[in-house]
Amino acid sequence: MSSRSGGRGARQKLRSDRTVTFLPPLDRGLPYMDLLSQEDLLRLHNISMQILEEIGIEFRDDEAVALWRAAGADVNGQRVRIDRNQLLELVAKAPEAFTVVARNPAKTISLGGRRSIFVPAYGSPNVLDLEGRRRNSTIADFVNFAKLAYQAPAIHMTGGVLCEPMDVAVPKRHLHMNYSLIRYSDKPFMGAVTSRERAEDTIAMAKIVFGDEFLQDNTVLISLANCNSPLVWDATMLDAVKVYSANNQAMIFAPFVLGGASTAASTVAAVAQLNAEALAGIAFAQLVRPGAPCIYGQWLATVSMKSGAPMAGTPEICHMNLLVGQLARHYKLPWRCSGSNTSSKLVDAQAGYEAARNMYGALIAGANFVLSTTGYLEAALTQSYSKFMLDAEQMVMFYKLGQGIALREIDEAMDAIRQSEPGSHYLGTEHTLKNFEHAFFVPELMNHDSFEQWSFNGSKDANTRGLEAAVRALKEYEAPPIDEAIDEALLDFIKRRENEIGDAVL
Repeated sequence: MSSRSGGRGARQKLRSDRTVTFLPPLDRGLPYMDLLSQEDLLRLHNISMQILEEIGIEFRDDEAVALWRAAGADVNGQRVRIDRNQLLELVAKAPEAFTVVARNPAKTISLGGRRSIFVPAYGSPNVLDLEGRRRNSTIADFVNFAKLAYQAPAIHMTGGVLCEPMDVAVPKRHLHMNYSLIRYSDKPFMGAVTSRERAEDTIAMAKIVFGDEFLQDNTVLISLANCNSPLVWDATMLDAVKVYSANNQAMIFAPFVLGGASTAASTVAAVAQLNAEALAGIAFAQLVRPGAPCIYGQWLATVSMKSGAPMAGTPEICHMNLLVGQLARHYKLPWRCSGSNTSSKLVDAQAGYEAARNMYGALIAGANFVLSTTGYLEAALTQSYSKFMLDAEQMVMFYKLGQGIALREIDEAMDAIRQSEPGSHYLGTEHTLKNFEHAFFVPELMNHDSFEQWSFNGSKDANTRGLEAAVRALKEYEAPPIDEAIDEALLDFIKRRENEIGDAVL
């Protein structure tokens, strides 16, 4: 048995010197869980094909309808009926996996197959701030969340609409969000999708960072298109698809599923419909540019039949994610779902239960792109500083869970078993001293002290610990380097576009 060289001081120094800043995309070490037999999976697929062939889907955009008509689809007004063979031929053109280049090459990511990435929450107009107040979010909040996402080890993209900066006019808001995502983090980011012009501005800003020609052969953006379920792709989303797909940038095709409201009140029927909607979107992207990178996906909630409010973390959502994952593998497509979702208004037990159950289902289902992994409250209406930090730590644990286990560890551990007599302990063995830092994850924001020690340290609940962690992280933040010429060019672009936009509403 070896001596405990260095003692407590040495171990504390080891912990303080641990500076993990970025975990690469997760290489899945867990097996997939398939709910359906191959026969039942094909039955579900065939129902989706029937929806597209018999009922059809509306593309509420003249350019999109013209593309479908030219491709030979059955078009009646805005209603498009797509033959399954044509649909599957188009979907097959989308890559099974692809790479997204970051401003910092060390943070370039790839996803698809057994590889997954985690991304913050998206779209909230409110924040639960550092004083615990719910209020409208601002551009200062947006910058703060970009900084927190940059520092979070298991967050692979800075995100997109981290929150809606309500103090910036809508026609100009995307410019400042894009700049913040680029300047305050060096991870990949998501683009604006609320109009054709805003998508074009995002492409222009990305070209300033990466170069005009680079985007034609490389993907640097992933952007989100939501289908208006049931069975409508609207002009706003289709305009974004036309811009990004034409420029070789990835699009997520995500039906906005409210089970029982925007779909039938049935788990399998909801999945059959969203499958039809998502595949139709991906097929359209291939009409725009064959081979355009796409992510098959959805945003899932079930609806309370008492109030009509969306619910998160229900068993049916886990079932849906498992079914969608099985379908995505059938079509050989990377797929997206949402992670740490909750309907709770506070960082409380409901928030923890729902977020963990939702995220666990997403991990087991094998999602490649997991949105809303940090900060999500109130069914996406609020982004919480405290929950962001608590969730970010949870994502490191989910990352480790998703890696699975390495049986080769047992050989080395057998030496420790041989060294320890029955009835003794392993705390001082050479194996323990060598492996204690990484053998078991020790969260910093979950408290495991005795009641007395916890009381002595202020009786802090999880919400308080999360807030303190956010304050500390923002205080310690150091911006990643950026080429001064690129920074100046981005700021000049913003100034020019704001002058062109003026008071107009795009």
